[in-house]
Amino acid sequence: MNAGVAPRRGPLGELGRFLEIQTLGLNLAFALAFLFLAARGVPAPLTILWIVVAFVAARNAGHSFNRWADRYLDAANPRTRDRALVAGRTSPAFALGFTGANAALLVIAAYLLNPLAFLLAPVALALVLGYSYTKRVTTFTTAFLGLVQAITPAAVYIAVTGTLPAAVLYAVFGLLAWGTAFETIHSLGDVESDRALGLFSVPVRFGVRSSVRFVPVLHAIALALLAGFGLALGLTPAYFVALLAMAGLAALTDRALARAPTLARPPFERHFAMAALYLAGVLLAVFLPIGPALGA
Repeated sequence: MNAGVAPRRGPLGELGRFLEIQTLGLNLAFALAFLFLAARGVPAPLTILWIVVAFVAARNAGHSFNRWADRYLDAANPRTRDRALVAGRTSPAFALGFTGANAALLVIAAYLLNPLAFLLAPVALALVLGYSYTKRVTTFTTAFLGLVQAITPAAVYIAVTGTLPAAVLYAVFGLLAWGTAFETIHSLGDVESDRALGLFSVPVRFGVRSSVRFVPVLHAIALALLAGFGLALGLTPAYFVALLAMAGLAALTDRALARAPTLARPPFERHFAMAALYLAGVLLAVFLPIGPALGA
């Protein structure tokens, strides 16, 4: 095979690449963590099934719609010009059809969970579909993407319990800060193409160096709020040890980002490890509650 020629993929491989399936673990780890916390153990099998279906369907709908909405912008960006819609390996009609099918699947799963989840399903859809257009109108598209991630704990608690306890707001705002940090890092690699295309982003507005300085602040806020969430739930020390491990990895990430701001892939990948640490801490706190609970 000639150098520089992309390897051919089968239909499933092409669909996986179209949906950026390799990034699924980032939010799925948080979703599973809040699932076990909401149930204080293992929920009923059907509850797990419909929550996972709703989560994956929402994610698929958002990604597919984003590929459709951004297909002309992607064609002008060197990082994204090989995407399936741009290269003609997938059609715009397929992208919209796949979006509609997954949106319907989300609504069905929400209906089968409980009335409040069903009532709020259109709100979730508006967020996961609406973010595709934010870069055209606001500098703070990264915060909107953070908001998309921030609905995870609220959505999971509503799905499991049919309610939204006040303590969960700590986690909601924590993931808002965490997701905003992650998306700010992700946006650093596109700053030149965004500027050339007249798109908005934090790095375009404030510059790369200033944007990099926002990231450790957002990480610190996120970890403090997640600690507050753990205290409100009275979780055991294992949860807080995991937060400390996340803080250490976040510090390494922030240092590497400061040295090479536009080399965003290593910091991007470390967020997957930090999400896995959070899930591990929750599993230990819920299923192996060694030591006295902290907080109320």
